[in-house]
Amino acid sequence: MTRLPDTAFPGTALPDTTLPDYGWLFSRTRSGRARGPGGARALLDLLTPGGLDSPDTRFQSIRVIGTNGKGSTCAMLEAGLLAAGLRVGRFTSPHLHAYEERIRVNGVNLAPARTRDFIQWARIHAPDAAFFDLTLALACRVFAEDGVEVAVMEAGVGGRSDATHALGNVVAVALTNADLDHTGVLGATVAEIARDKAGAALSGVPLLTTATGEALAVAREVAGETGAPLLTPRTHPELFALPHAPWLQGAHQYLNAALAAATLRTLGHGDGIEAALNARHSVRLERLSVDGKTVLLDGAHNPHATRALALAVPHADVLLFGNLARKDTPATLAPLLPLTGVRVFTATGDLATPPQELAARFGGVALPDPAEALAHALALTPVGGTLLVAGSLYLAADVRARLDRG
Repeated sequence: MTRLPDTAFPGTALPDTTLPDYGWLFSRTRSGRARGPGGARALLDLLTPGGLDSPDTRFQSIRVIGTNGKGSTCAMLEAGLLAAGLRVGRFTSPHLHAYEERIRVNGVNLAPARTRDFIQWARIHAPDAAFFDLTLALACRVFAEDGVEVAVMEAGVGGRSDATHALGNVVAVALTNADLDHTGVLGATVAEIARDKAGAALSGVPLLTTATGEALAVAREVAGETGAPLLTPRTHPELFALPHAPWLQGAHQYLNAALAAATLRTLGHGDGIEAALNARHSVRLERLSVDGKTVLLDGAHNPHATRALALAVPHADVLLFGNLARKDTPATLAPLLPLTGVRVFTATGDLATPPQELAARFGGVALPDPAEALAHALALTPVGGTLLVAGSLYLAADVRARLDRG
């Protein structure tokens, strides 16, 4: 594989002590602009040096699509590919603590200096590009420069309408599931959402899925229309079989692991399955111990995810919950309400559902400040008991960081 020039962004080199301008990067919202792969494709073409191929074509991509389970599936795929001896890239979102978690090479987060240099370049050459498109373009350039062989690429929202649909050299598409979420963007029904997600399918490229019911029926239809080989636990049980349960807890993680295993086998990397099953992934039913109390952190933030969480955790002593107002809060919270009558509601930022409204409607205490809410929730949790934190990846990450510091 020919290596791209090490000087990715000539003329922008700054001292290593200069911090990235994250504020500028995070402010690059879509601002009502249409979604789709066009913006990302334009950026990737802009990053292509004369005479060389586009960076996204210089490594193989595994696209991971779905309403839930993408992050866990990506973590398992990364671990399995690394164990198979490959040089591996991973592109995921959102980050929990640092932006550079989104872009990894061989299990190591991107160096902030490379983020800084890219932002300097983007301010001049792509000032109107959207945040996700910029991050995807940076990931592709880094993977090309660093000689990545296979990259695990997590979609943001959707499949056909997602920026990752711009990627070239896709060798597999892994669809975890499709359910109601992002309805304002993808459609109002499961069928509409599934059609967009399954729209990631490409002619001749394996489409693997553990989706069921209506979502599976739509995926089957789309695969037929595009000429993508469809691989499911029913059609190819040997691909999805697991020697044992994954380290990550919950029946939903078994499905994610089966999808990762099938993808590894399909691409000839079945020797990495054991490592995939032992993969870790933060705030996915992550268990911490605090003063003799168990704290379970989970990023479940939509009804499909909280239903799976409730099956995995049938009882908790206290629930700490906060989510974004754009989500279907009542439907997201409903599966968790029977777990406990002791509830603390908090805010996950300016765009959060007001905790006072949740407390008034569902019963509980409203404490907008997450630090105060966590302290109160821990005080309510008996020694030997369990505090469940859910509703948002941002809340779970915030609690995790506070407990780590404590």
